[in-house]
Amino acid sequence: CYILGILYAEGRGVKQNYKKAGELYTKACETGNANGCYNLGVSYTNGRGVKQDSKKASELYSKACDMGDEMGCHNLGVSYTEGQGVKQDSKKASELYSKACEMGYANGCHNLGVSYEKGQGVIQDYKKASELFLKACDMEYADGCYTLGILYAEGKGVRQDYKKAGELYSKACEMEYADSCYNLGVLYAEGQGVIKDKQAAKKYFGKACDMGIKQGCDNHKILSK
Repeated sequence: CYILGILYAEGRGVKQNYKKAGELYTKACETGNANGCYNLGVSYTNGRGVKQDSKKASELYSKACDMGDEMGCHNLGVSYTEGQGVKQDSKKASELYSKACEMGYANGCHNLGVSYEKGQGVIQDYKKASELFLKACDMEYADGCYTLGILYAEGKGVRQDYKKAGELYSKACEMEYADSCYNLGVLYAEGQGVIKDKQAAKKYFGKACDMGIKQGCDNHKILSK
């Protein structure tokens, strides 16, 4: 049922039908399939094939999480962070991100890092945040590389190191992370951690611009004069 639900949701081999996908996810969830519960939760979050219902979504994420689904734990954490379908609770959110991270889910590690960076639900700890961002980055999660790059640029939780920041921005930029391409452009424009290089700066501002960063377009225009 779960696999068939995905086919209907994506319109692969069958006519796309979110309502039918929702019915199949429900069936899968009722028979103890954690992925079915998770996908049904996403359907309720987005209101696809079912009426949008954040409370119902959080209940399904909880069910998936209890069955060992890391994405269910993560999304339930997001529900608690944002107070969607549940009472806002940063502590509960950080516990769920931790659980997802322990299961090897990069997004969970990153969001737990954000919790430590901002001191939401946990005691603020930039060093702990940097370790979690690194863990997420090592799992090829662009957000993790980008946010760790910022910590290196600002010297929070780690020793300030623009060269290291540049390497991390470069890695995230290669994964099509627009803000990282822009920040890398800034480093090249100012010669921080890298040799000052107008052409390289222009290249990265251009890439950021192509991905919708207005400031990247503006800076690209200035360097093109």
